[in-house]
Amino acid sequence: MNSNKVLQYMSGYVDIKVEGYYIERFINICNTKQIDLWNIKRTDSITMHARMDSKRFKELKPICKKTKCKVKIERKKGFPFIVKKYKKRKFFLVFLLLIILAIITLSNFVWNIEIEGTTNISKDEILEIVKESGLEVGSWKGKVDTKNVINNLRLKRDDVAWVGIDIKGTNAIIKIVEVDAKPEIIDESEFCNIVADKDGMITKVNAQNGTPLVKEGDVVTKGDILVAGWMEGKYTGRQYVHSQGEVQAKVWYTATEKISLKETKKVETGNVENKYSVKINNFQINLHKSIPKFQKYDTIEENKKLKLFSNFYLPLELITYTYKEYEEVVVIHSVEEAKQIGLEKSKETLKTELEGKEILDTQVKVRQEADYIEVEVTYEVEENIGVKEKIVF
Repeated sequence: MNSNKVLQYMSGYVDIKVEGYYIERFINICNTKQIDLWNIKRTDSITMHARMDSKRFKELKPICKKTKCKVKIERKKGFPFIVKKYKKRKFFLVFLLLIILAIITLSNFVWNIEIEGTTNISKDEILEIVKESGLEVGSWKGKVDTKNVINNLRLKRDDVAWVGIDIKGTNAIIKIVEVDAKPEIIDESEFCNIVADKDGMITKVNAQNGTPLVKEGDVVTKGDILVAGWMEGKYTGRQYVHSQGEVQAKVWYTATEKISLKETKKVETGNVENKYSVKINNFQINLHKSIPKFQKYDTIEENKKLKLFSNFYLPLELITYTYKEYEEVVVIHSVEEAKQIGLEKSKETLKTELEGKEILDTQVKVRQEADYIEVEVTYEVEENIGVKEKIVF
């Protein structure tokens, strides 16, 4: 809720309906007399709905007479009308005033911290640093030095490229831009070799600059020099260069999975039980006494911070515990089923390494025991294994 809406609510406003053939003239006269109308909606050519300050409603009478329009109040809203409605209920008014006072007091503190833009950086680590710098849940906004918090984050985190802090209402929003992890770029004026970044069997060597030290069919290990950063002539001798080229090789990725032939699985029964707790800052009140009635269950905890408006958080947190009952079911797998499960799990395990690469061959080894099988899966792919490495003299 922005400041204009708060002021409108505190001063009181009315929703009006205007009927007549000269509605445009009615609006123009209101503008001339600086009578603000907002949320204007035309339902047809002779009817309009709008909202205005309740204190200026009486000023519409001469305008209606001049424009031959009829105006009536449809709704009255705002704090003055609430007070008028409950003026005989003193306890309610006192309670209402206490709530307003509490809201005004709470608005001076930070009750929620959001972190945006993090992918590789732990949010807990960011929260720890900003806490040391004076920004935490419960901090008085007047004492929060955002520049100091930003500087401390930049000093303590090399993986942070940019930090911005915006305090809206009782919500502190920390926006972070992470540093891109880029491989070391060797300047072309510097001498370098091309080395293997993993084990493999060479399938193709394309050296544009430098001296190839391997050929098709050679088996290399990680760190071996593939294309040397020098060239040698009969009369010129050895001259160091910046190696350029590509070296393709067959590479193998292996994963081993142990699959039980007799597996106990959890099967949800559909029975669910919810229990709740309220957390006031760091003090937690359980709204339940008994434990779940289920013998076997999984627990899902969901925390939700309470707020009045989009960025006006309260020091209240509702914790919902969802208990889902399950039964244990024994499943017997055949060897072939277990083998297939092992294949799928191994592919998931190596998903990152195999992404974007063509699988040339798949080799599966199965070792069977009394109650389980061990599946070893090896994927053969072809890829560029050459990376540049600076020559240090």
